[in-house]
Amino acid sequence: MARDLDIPPHSYGPLIETTARIVTWNVWGLYGPWREREAAIATTLAGAAPDIVVLAESWAKAGEGQCARLAGPLKMPHHAFSGVKAQEDESALSGVGVMSRWPISTTSISTFGALRVQYAEIDGPRGPIQMYGVVMDAWWLDESRARQEAVRGLLAHVHAAQDDRIPLVLCGDFNADPDSDEIRMMTGRAAAPAPGLSFYDAWEVAGDGTRGCTWSNENAWATQLLWPERRIDYVFTAAPRRGGAGHPLRAAILGTSPVHGLYPSDHYAVQADIRY
Repeated sequence: MARDLDIPPHSYGPLIETTARIVTWNVWGLYGPWREREAAIATTLAGAAPDIVVLAESWAKAGEGQCARLAGPLKMPHHAFSGVKAQEDESALSGVGVMSRWPISTTSISTFGALRVQYAEIDGPRGPIQMYGVVMDAWWLDESRARQEAVRGLLAHVHAAQDDRIPLVLCGDFNADPDSDEIRMMTGRAAAPAPGLSFYDAWEVAGDGTRGCTWSNENAWATQLLWPERRIDYVFTAAPRRGGAGHPLRAAILGTSPVHGLYPSDHYAVQADIRY
């Protein structure tokens, strides 16, 4: 009997129509006029109204931290942070913060070579979300080998720890282009370090069709490195769960305009709305 090609597959069952909004942003620590930049970051994020935020190069110092400072303005009282000594201020820590509108039940920190990871399991209103926030310390163009080794370690760890019934999100600053070997391992275009685990690049799936550069020479803070324009910040979601949970529906780039004459960071942010 011939198959009816007009009938779509039902692999995921009825699709979830509600969403969670996730934003990842490298916020450039304590560099430059950080207080004014932080105000611009808060204004930009408040306008986006995210449910979960991952802040790469976030900071903590002398009993206070950026997550706690932003918690009130963003109405995101739940957060986790881990860091190492900051290059720009040896009395501070620079690392990864995960902020959430919803409670965080479990946290852990991991390091895979050049990659630092803050994990948070978030107890959202429609079930848990596994969230990994990352920052890649190998950032020069010629450090792909170090980035590849870090991604292999990360994916092996995530594969072992995943619960394939709930959304799995991995986002942050990877300092690598979409066509690099390290990112191709994430999206199934190169041999998977952990067979059975692959990710959607939210911008590729649900962006506006442009390159979506998060490192742009229109940003005065970024031009100092004399780099080409690149997309190096990502929201990755694991192949969808039942109901399509985790599937990206919409994506946008944030922080692309000055606030009171000041770009909020040297990176732009990535926003993704995923089925949840």
